[in-house]
Amino acid sequence: MGYPIIFCDFDGTITETDNIISLMKIFAPPEWESIKDEILNQSVSIKEGVSNLFSLIPSSKKDAMIQYLVDTAIIRDGFKEFVNYTKEHEIPLYIVSGGMDFFVRPLLKEYGPFDGVFCNEAHFNDTTITIRWPYPCDVHCESKGCGCCKPSILRSLSLEDHLVIVIGDSVTDVEMAKLGDTVLARDYLAHICEEKGIPYHPFETFHDCMDAIEKGVTL
Repeated sequence: MGYPIIFCDFDGTITETDNIISLMKIFAPPEWESIKDEILNQSVSIKEGVSNLFSLIPSSKKDAMIQYLVDTAIIRDGFKEFVNYTKEHEIPLYIVSGGMDFFVRPLLKEYGPFDGVFCNEAHFNDTTITIRWPYPCDVHCESKGCGCCKPSILRSLSLEDHLVIVIGDSVTDVEMAKLGDTVLARDYLAHICEEKGIPYHPFETFHDCMDAIEKGVTL
């Protein structure tokens, strides 16, 4: 069995809530909810849907949005200890996020450095917010609209001789989970793993994640 390498989602996994949804509730007009539903029922791609969400918010709200999340975002219990655990055991830890750089990096700052942080980029123009997608789908991705394509990121790295551990919670983590040797899942991702027969280990805190890795969970 290979040496562990960890790919961990951010929104709803490291943080207790999805930060994009948190921002929409405060800063976007009511039509954001129908766009969210389109993303969840997969009638639009994640890339298109998230672009549409942020297009609803004026660029002038940038500083207010950052401050709001710095003040309100809750880091899931045990994350600091989890990061220390990976460093102590020299386990590579990559953060792979469908979120935006303007809030992912500030919220992670005190816990790093990490082996890599992959996320999307928000650009605040004169009036509107536009999203750039530095990690697009590769030729093997069936979705072609992931935004930050997590399975493509995994395939771009040398994972031979590694035990790939995936930690996540949402629709953006499903395809990544299919590539994991061990999947730690909660919320929507756990439901889909059940539905699709993907073996997984449930978690609520990062103490649960440490316990699972310590026990060599390969369900």
